[in-house]
Amino acid sequence: MLWIKSFHIIFVASWFAGLFYLPRIFVNLAQVAPDSVAEEARLLLMARKLMRFTTLLMLPAVGLGLWLWLGVGIGMGPGNAWMHAKLTIVLLALGYHHGCGRLLRKFEAHTNTRGHVWYRWFNEIPVVLLTIAVILVVVKPF
Repeated sequence: MLWIKSFHIIFVASWFAGLFYLPRIFVNLAQVAPDSVAEEARLLLMARKLMRFTTLLMLPAVGLGLWLWLGVGIGMGPGNAWMHAKLTIVLLALGYHHGCGRLLRKFEAHTNTRGHVWYRWFNEIPVVLLTIAVILVVVKPF
């Protein structure tokens, strides 16, 4: 079980690293001047590759988490409300990941309507999600 936990933590940390950086690329894309075709193309290429890589990291993170929860039974039974809260955070992180994919497609289609300040705030969401998830798992406040 410790091996499963270890790899789960590694993949979650790696997944979130991508979720931290991808919106930062969106900030830069939102600031690209309309005549900077090469800069936009380079940033879009970086964003596409990071999105693909982040998705590949998300899959084992979620899979190993499910293994720990359902296979090993971590967080099962009474007194484990923290796990329900953590699963809610995981669902929010998956939604955020999906939202990043949608935003990337908007940049690719040149239909983005949001400015760089909005993306700077959007970029803070995974920090909050990861902080809450770690506190729930370590402290188990309820």
